[in-house]
Amino acid sequence: MQKSKFSLKNLTDTNLLLMITIVVFFVMYIAAMIFLKAGFLKPQTFFNILNANASLIIVSCGMSLVMITGGIDISVGGVVALVSMCCAVYLDFHNGSVFGAVLIALAIGLGFGIVQGFLVAYLDIQPFIVSLAGMFFARGMTTIVNTNPFNVSNEQFVAAKNTRVIIPGLGTMNKLGKYVDAYVEIGVVVALIIVVLFFCLLRWTKLGRSFYAVGGNQQSALMLGINVKRTKFISHLLCSLMAGIGGFVYFLHVGSGSASHAMGMEMNAIASSIIGGTMLTGGVGNIIGTFFGVLSLSTIQNIVSSVGLDQAWWTGITIAAMLCLFLVVQSVVIARKKR
Repeated sequence: MQKSKFSLKNLTDTNLLLMITIVVFFVMYIAAMIFLKAGFLKPQTFFNILNANASLIIVSCGMSLVMITGGIDISVGGVVALVSMCCAVYLDFHNGSVFGAVLIALAIGLGFGIVQGFLVAYLDIQPFIVSLAGMFFARGMTTIVNTNPFNVSNEQFVAAKNTRVIIPGLGTMNKLGKYVDAYVEIGVVVALIIVVLFFCLLRWTKLGRSFYAVGGNQQSALMLGINVKRTKFISHLLCSLMAGIGGFVYFLHVGSGSASHAMGMEMNAIASSIIGGTMLTGGVGNIIGTFFGVLSLSTIQNIVSSVGLDQAWWTGITIAAMLCLFLVVQSVVIARKKR
């Protein structure tokens, strides 16, 4: 009995792109540890990447889901800003509770998801146009709710914001010689739970397989008995719901409401999904890849900043180069598939 040998030819497109993303992330991070040392050698530096990008991880999971079905949603950044502002106003001006703020975030996400999902799936309007309108509406509503940015002083919220999950055994000594525990914020725990749930959804459920089938070929999906319209609707509903949850996690991290919050988050979510191996053509993607896509995006930003290129355009140029690299890789994978 012959043993099957490992070969790149035996990998599916999804697994191949996932492997490339993970390898690129570890190469970048290890290179930063070797050549830049300083902060990258501290475990807390990695945890800070998670702390700063927990909301982006959640939003990117929803974005990947929509992209797998062949769609797009550029309203997520606006939804995050609207959730942050509504929760801030509710907590500070109406002395609300954290639980009530969570319900507001979920309601806003579901509201956007139902409307946009219906327009895309059942009225067959292009998702880019629908989500573009959603983005403008969310940004406009954020300004109407409150014009001026402000920090939230609600005691219950401040206590939740300052809650830390200690990571035992990974602390470091500070400059004063005092041992400091490594930690992550509550939002990171929420983000990791959502990554696991979405991974299981796409990997082991009928609905998850339907997302891939619809993104791969709608006609074939119809012939297989898949309800294409309902599948598209659910993907947009889940994406907006993730924007709502991500909005609250973002709010929990920054602790303020502002109309300028989450500017460009939709583009970062799309970039993270592409870097993570989700194809713009649909039918290919992996949530674990998206997770590493967010980490890769943040790591390259930290590297650029660490070498002294703090100007915003250098970060933009680096991200653009990284995106182009992964788009080329995807093109090679598509060509390989055709052969």
